[in-house]
Amino acid sequence: MEDVPRFSLPVPHVQALAASLDGASDIPERYIRPEAEADPVADDGELPVIDLAQAQLSPEESAKLGLACEEWGFFQLINHGVPTELIENIKMDIVEFFKLPIEEKEAFARTPDNGYNGYGQAFVKSEDQKLDWGDMLGLLVLPLNLRKMRFWPTYPPSFRENLDAYASELKEVTNCLLRLMAENLGIEPEIVTNNFKDMQQLIRANYYPPCPKADKVFGLSPHSDATGLTILLQANDVEGLQIRNKGVWFPVKPLPGAFVVNVGDVLEIFSNGKYKSIEHRVIVNTEKERLTLATFHGPDKNCILRPLPQLVKAGAENYMSSTFEDYMNGFSSKKLDGKGHLESVKLRDESYKV
Repeated sequence: MEDVPRFSLPVPHVQALAASLDGASDIPERYIRPEAEADPVADDGELPVIDLAQAQLSPEESAKLGLACEEWGFFQLINHGVPTELIENIKMDIVEFFKLPIEEKEAFARTPDNGYNGYGQAFVKSEDQKLDWGDMLGLLVLPLNLRKMRFWPTYPPSFRENLDAYASELKEVTNCLLRLMAENLGIEPEIVTNNFKDMQQLIRANYYPPCPKADKVFGLSPHSDATGLTILLQANDVEGLQIRNKGVWFPVKPLPGAFVVNVGDVLEIFSNGKYKSIEHRVIVNTEKERLTLATFHGPDKNCILRPLPQLVKAGAENYMSSTFEDYMNGFSSKKLDGKGHLESVKLRDESYKV
């Protein structure tokens, strides 16, 4: 059997490709995705909106969070406590980084031996694989001893300090959400949060250039997140995130000042299928670039990833057991493919359906 690279093969930067195009006919076939036009997309869909400050005080608001995790796997988070000034600063830093000439960004390029760190694309596993219309900068933030500062941009000068402060704030938000989610599952918060004491945190800045054939490409292929909880910040005013619910794709319209939060595979497995790690994708715009900042939170790499015993009815575990590190290694060895990796560890259909 042919070896599949664990991490991504190098491919051309889409930002440079987009800048060089004379017209729609110049888009390489490798980026064209027929399924982008075929899938049904709803005209509108409003995600649940959760007030984090209120959820810590009100059982009703907290219950809304639990319902959002069960029915949507996504929600918008307001009153989260992250300073507005810090959010605006990190947005500006992301914009300024992607304005740098390609050769300057190349100083932070991904290399095969550095995992998720660096500038480029991810999940490219073969020379004939279809490609996404976007570039990214990935940075492993936690644990601290695994940070690789050579990939942390030094321009703009505020980037490192702001990113570190932003990551710390989101760690606190994540811990707060995990406690509330555990309570909604009817278990002690520590049963969940203890798995995240040595949290893994990855930040990924995403840049999606405009594309003259925007309806025929993906900014990011359909997938679910392999980690526990993802917090997405919209860095400019261009929408593009779509989520799949009951077989239909719904566009996400971020509220001003809100984060878009989604449940990852880890929490679906911990909850034995009650909470949903929902498939999502990114589409692009014909005229404008889109920029976002996604922050992924996972448990300790040695955490045993299996349904929590307190949530297993009559011994019916719906997922196989593995370490989080092994689960992530499996995820990293494949191209993005819907919920394919999560499906591969299922033992049976869950009793909870979306």
